Amino acid sequence: MGIAIPIGHDTLGVPLPSTLHAIAVSYPQWNDVVGLRKGESAIVNAMMTGYPRFYIHRSVQKLIAICQEKFGLDGEMCLLCPTEKSAVYGKEFIRDQASLAGKPSQARVVCYAIEPASSPPTTLLQTSTEVHILFFQGDTYTIARQFWQNCGLGISSRYAEHCLSLLGVPGFPQTSLSEFVRSCGRTSHPTVLGKLKPKPQDESELALSTGVEAKATLRRRIASFFVHDEISARNVSEDDVFLFPTGMSALWNAHQLLLATRPQDKSVVFGFPCTDTLKIIQRSGPGAIFYGNGRDSDIDDLDKLLASKVERRSLSSPPILALYTECPSNPLLHTVNMPRLRALADKYDFLIVIDETVGTFANVDVLPYADIIATSLSKYFDGYATTLGGSLVINPRMRHHALLRERLGSVFEDTYFDLDAIVLERNSRDFLERMRIINANAEHICDFLHTRSIEGGASGSEGAVIKKVHYPKYMSSERYEICRRRLPNGELDNKSGGYTGLFSLTFTSMKASRAFYDALEAAKGPSLGTTFTLACPYTLLGHYHELEWAAGFGVEEGLVRVSVGTEDREVLLEVIEAALSAAELA
Repeated sequence: MGIAIPIGHDTLGVPLPSTLHAIAVSYPQWNDVVGLRKGESAIVNAMMTGYPRFYIHRSVQKLIAICQEKFGLDGEMCLLCPTEKSAVYGKEFIRDQASLAGKPSQARVVCYAIEPASSPPTTLLQTSTEVHILFFQGDTYTIARQFWQNCGLGISSRYAEHCLSLLGVPGFPQTSLSEFVRSCGRTSHPTVLGKLKPKPQDESELALSTGVEAKATLRRRIASFFVHDEISARNVSEDDVFLFPTGMSALWNAHQLLLATRPQDKSVVFGFPCTDTLKIIQRSGPGAIFYGNGRDSDIDDLDKLLASKVERRSLSSPPILALYTECPSNPLLHTVNMPRLRALADKYDFLIVIDETVGTFANVDVLPYADIIATSLSKYFDGYATTLGGSLVINPRMRHHALLRERLGSVFEDTYFDLDAIVLERNSRDFLERMRIINANAEHICDFLHTRSIEGGASGSEGAVIKKVHYPKYMSSERYEICRRRLPNGELDNKSGGYTGLFSLTFTSMKASRAFYDALEAAKGPSLGTTFTLACPYTLLGHYHELEWAAGFGVEEGLVRVSVGTEDREVLLEVIEAALSAAELA
């Protein structure tokens, strides 16, 4: 039997799925998201959990309170990091961003060595550990939270629970959701409604026993997705794969790597990216040049800009540090012209970092174009929304491979908590099997929706309310096809690969957007790539305070993003049709 997925109007704030370390949370109604973004206390207080970079898990909050009481000074607040190095990065981030905001502030780092209690509860990890406390002035809390959100370097909920267990805190480790519900002030389980039943996890398979084993297996598994010729010396090996605690920490570390190994200059962010990618580049290093539309005409403009910068320089250093892009993009599912960008990179000697989280290892192969491949393993690779993780792959085909791998290997810190890695390894064993189902389900649903969209030929005067289905099959499809995963003989891998499981809908009115979202009898909340279908009003969640700016790049306020799951295809279509009917009647 699979884990329950809370669906229904009475599920506001409950974990998705119903587990202690779920990384998604239920926002069942459009107004719930609006209220959350406005900071309405009734909505905020209903949150039992949330996406970990945006919401500090209750176990982490508990450990923060203990550290605050034990080491804090008057007027200070704190966040927690797994290593001194990551905490120092936070200290520097707060110092720099506070200075830019015109209110200089200092931070400090305290190491808390945690030894087991005399009779610690039985856990998988009995050893002592450390937590590095990042203290800062209370008036810079907003900036500190930007560090937590943008860089993904804070401790995980499992890390916090392990520390609390070692300290002998009553109630830890938590062993059941009922304990978690009670600790959040809830007295009963949420109602579980709906007909959608995602593919259950095979609970007969045992997890690996150590983090070392799990991480080695994960690195080999990721490397195997890039092997096309078993005897080629240019294949990705496990030594080219580096693991991080979150997808954003992987991207952040990629940027730090390039800043440390290449001449300092601005980086280009090409295409409209995931919410925090642009923020990382803007707030760390010389800054960003943003081409949010990612069109061919933008490549023409970029070429002219780079040529002019080269002409003005007496030295032959590259005119930019790097270019960051996604394949395809989140949430517009747009694929940029990778061959042209690669040609520019070779011409001007800058590096390309491609985030293929949405495309996935199963569907796209960006080795011909990327120097570094970044992935949020928390999404499709994990699939069950119960742990975080990220990876970088240093591409052995590119000329800077040796320099990048040597440098990253020399400074790399393993900050990925063992228990998180063990869960990720266990969850990702059926990754390719899940992706085959998800790809097929998403294509089936999107083919239907496309015929009901104005761009697909439906008439607005006859009641069509969908303007466009943002999905790789219909968005810059020829560019996506160039990046599709192929078999050794060069043919498309149609058995495992496809157009991925994410799509976004834009509607003719806000009224229709709200009606579709509210009527959709599926899980609703942040994140993507789950075995269960998961929808969210993406722009409200990610860009609530910059709606006009986002709309300028086609990310409309009423956009609804849907991550298709592994449920029965026809039942899923029935649920989508019902929501569409509600939108058409709105």
